[in-house]
Amino acid sequence: MDIKGKTVVITGASRGIGADAARVFAAAGANLALLARSGDSLEALAKEIGGNVLTCACDVSDYAAVAAAITKASERHGGVDVLINNAGVVDPIARMEVADPADWGRLIDINVKGVFNGMRAVLPILKSAGGGTVLTVSSGAAHGPVEGWSAYCASKAAAAMLTRSLHHEEGAYGIRVMGLSPGTVATEMQRVIKASGINPVSKLEWSDHIPAEWPARALMWMCSSDADEFLGSEISLRDESIRKRVGLI
Repeated sequence: MDIKGKTVVITGASRGIGADAARVFAAAGANLALLARSGDSLEALAKEIGGNVLTCACDVSDYAAVAAAITKASERHGGVDVLINNAGVVDPIARMEVADPADWGRLIDINVKGVFNGMRAVLPILKSAGGGTVLTVSSGAAHGPVEGWSAYCASKAAAAMLTRSLHHEEGAYGIRVMGLSPGTVATEMQRVIKASGINPVSKLEWSDHIPAEWPARALMWMCSSDADEFLGSEISLRDESIRKRVGLI
């Protein structure tokens, strides 16, 4: 896909991978719809990157809010071509015996329901246009338990299955679906993890993490036909061959 002039919706766009994805796609000439809870941060980012950018302050766990934002994006930009489900949180970081049930459930609302809400809201628009791309930022935590991350691991495993399910149901209708496992990325989430001190991930140094621009560039590459062999699955940015194809090596 030549992304110039295409419309890309990014959730969790106010910082981290989402913000860098906005920068990368804007530089390539895409129309953007940026979703996050912090409207002020979105406005600052939109001013920074320029171009055709719509900002929508909303909580991804609220289906009506997500659907309204995606509809607004479609009306303003004449459709939607790509949805990037990036919004996610890692708190609560706590062993299950002391984890707060309300906090645990809130993470599930954001990391699982938020992904479903984005998929559900954009699907009619993509199908009416004859196809499109849905990308979800996953994690190695989807495939292995980490101490103190019961909610995060469970949510990312669920999100990975949503990717597979959407591909199974809609792949034949031109809907391209993939997940991206970026590895550890130098974002605010890693500062939260570091402060917890609970598991080996919290012991990593800042220099151990990759820059957020790397997964952002990988998401751009995943919009191209060169990534079609991975449809319905998850790409790991830890894989050197993937980094090479993205142009990171």
